Amino acid sequence: MAHIDDLAASLYVAIAAEIRDVRALIESLADTLVSDEAFAMAYMEQLQTFDLVIQRADESADLIDRMASGSGSLEAISKVRLGIVQDKLRSALSVAA
Repeated sequence: MAHIDDLAASLYVAIAAEIRDVRALIESLADTLVSDEAFAMAYMEQLQTFDLVIQRADESADLIDRMASGSGSLEAISKVRLGIVQDKLRSALSVAA
């Protein structure tokens, strides 16, 4: 694998910030949708997807922040709290190895 350049950590931090901005937009949209009680009751299961997307965005941004701070890949992944995300990331590493 190629050496990561010196600007990578700054780029990681910027990407994490972008993910958090997207997360905030999704959360705002979800809040708007659930403010309509009839809509929220009719689409309760579908609206729960927003929560999962928000959690996955948080985990991804936190992972990138750990990588930017110098954590190794395996260490950074081990701190991911969502099993589905951790499994996908571990799988990606095993394919790359």
